[in-house]
Amino acid sequence: MPVYEYTALNPAGKKLKGIIEADSRTGARQKIRQAGNYPVDIRETLSGNTKGKKKNLSVVRLGGHVKQQEVHVATRQLATLLGAGIPLVPALNGLIEQTTNPAFRTIIAQIKDQVNEGHSLTTALSEHPRIFSKIYINMVQAGEASGSLDVVLERLADFGENQQALKSRITAALIYPIFMGCIGVGVLFTLITVIIPKITKVFAGSKQALPLPTVFLISLSTMLAHYWWLILLLAAILVIGLRYALSRPKGRRLWDRMKLTLPGLRDINIKIAAARFSRTLSSLLHAGVPLFTSLGIVKNILNNTLLAEVIDDAALELEKGKSLSDILRESRWFTPMLVQMIAVGEQSGALEKMLDKAATSYEKEIEAKILALTSMIEPIMILGMGLVVAFIVISILLPIFEMNQLIR
Repeated sequence: MPVYEYTALNPAGKKLKGIIEADSRTGARQKIRQAGNYPVDIRETLSGNTKGKKKNLSVVRLGGHVKQQEVHVATRQLATLLGAGIPLVPALNGLIEQTTNPAFRTIIAQIKDQVNEGHSLTTALSEHPRIFSKIYINMVQAGEASGSLDVVLERLADFGENQQALKSRITAALIYPIFMGCIGVGVLFTLITVIIPKITKVFAGSKQALPLPTVFLISLSTMLAHYWWLILLLAAILVIGLRYALSRPKGRRLWDRMKLTLPGLRDINIKIAAARFSRTLSSLLHAGVPLFTSLGIVKNILNNTLLAEVIDDAALELEKGKSLSDILRESRWFTPMLVQMIAVGEQSGALEKMLDKAATSYEKEIEAKILALTSMIEPIMILGMGLVVAFIVISILLPIFEMNQLIR
């Protein structure tokens, strides 16, 4: 059934905006009038009868305007409505009314339309892969199969909000050093390309040989002032080259190995992977998704080919009867603490609870380590800028001192 966005006036003359399903534009107008409102503008957005290719393109276009935070909020609202005993279709109607983003509201209307036609919620959600991840869809499928969709949606909302909160805290910790770094580079670039040439003009008429630091500073200033565009071009070529290399299997594998072996970053990258693995696997198992299926989903969110290979091997070994903890113990990429907690969980029959505890522990460690790193970066940046400024001052003062000695 076609979906229409409309603008109308209520009896008090207040402007209303909303979304409505109807067989035609005339039918939409009649529904708006029956609700006691006066239609001003009606536009068709997405149609349930649209051909698959066109429909998918529309979804991709709309998907770019939907934030994950909006998905988390909508998930919790839907869980609340279902938990209150409201059937799925009326609950989706209520969700449409509460959603302010027109693009997301239209997508929810299309999902409701498919559910109304007899499709499962899982099938309707799978039409929007840019909005709903594989984890989301598989957990909903498990919830529908077990008859506990409201509980699963509540768990999904908690999972999404926890991940978003961790990401926000890490981003907030990195904003200040990045901002200070950009300001520092900008100030130094201005100093070297604008201020230094004016000062060094004093030495142009001097016949004496300039000190090596001063020659280097003048050459650097000239190069940056006249060939800055070439430096930007080389930087762009380097970035494009790196992105191309990372898009190739060998380049990606080398980069993934560096992330897990590079001193200084090895520990934090391994713990980030452990936190993602634990949190995601715990959520999937808690929702009733089988372990074998859950591992196939988890490997895609780790964003590392080496870890994905370990999980692929683990899935194969599980079919032979080995335990997950024994399989992961053979890999050097999974920490002993995580392996031990998985072993305890398997023995006690509470694997998802132990994974949840492990994820919480690793997330706290990651946050503490990143805060420690950023606190170290700030003094290092200040020291670095101080050394550069000191070099510039010395390079300028050295020839002045030498000229004074010659005059005397």
